Amino acid sequence: MFKQRVVFVHGAGSFGSAAWPRQHGMALTYDALFLRRHGFDSVAEPVESSFAEDTAIVLRSLADDGRGAAGGHVVAHSQGAISAMMAAVERPDLVYSLTLVEPACLSLTAELPATAAHRELMQPLFDVRHQLGDEDFQREFVRRVYAADLQEPATQEERRSARRLRLQAPAWEAPLHIVPGVPTLVLTGGWEPLYEEIAGYLRETGALHRIAAGGHRPQDSAEGDHAIRAFVGDVSRGRSARAS
Repeated sequence: MFKQRVVFVHGAGSFGSAAWPRQHGMALTYDALFLRRHGFDSVAEPVESSFAEDTAIVLRSLADDGRGAAGGHVVAHSQGAISAMMAAVERPDLVYSLTLVEPACLSLTAELPATAAHRELMQPLFDVRHQLGDEDFQREFVRRVYAADLQEPATQEERRSARRLRLQAPAWEAPLHIVPGVPTLVLTGGWEPLYEEIAGYLRETGALHRIAAGGHRPQDSAEGDHAIRAFVGDVSRGRSARAS
């Protein structure tokens, strides 16, 4: 039986299937791909992030790679939402639906107050990120974003994670300035005005907006997981009905 593809795009932390523990079971119904963004690898050293490379990875995952059809649904978290939206802007014919979880699409809301305040807080840190060590940058990043202290990285993977974070370009530099015309769900945790502001902007352009428990990872809650599955399922059934 033919399965519609669902592509999962992670944020700045865990990657691949590890970033989507609640959604593994969707592979029973869909052709599920859990991507790794540019510079995210369990063995190779991290490299500078690239919005263009990430977008290309998403688009390649939606190609007809022998399954008989191109296209699919895209589910993306935080920074991963940038390349997901850029892919949908470039090739809306390939993107059946977008599910954006706490999307870090700051270039869309650059003039709005919460986004402007966030950039004012974080810009000085990103301006000197190439002069800072990985752990120093990560410690200050967490302190500014979450108002919390962070333990020193203890393992090789934790040190790689700190380097990946420092090598991520600031989200407000993404060349993303228009919203694709595809069915879109925005899922937020209701904890941070920045993400609620972005969700509000996208809602005004036609997206659905749902709030679920879980802070910055609402996809890990039962309510958030249900919202993702229900939205993708509704769009999937609609496409199947039109095709029959």
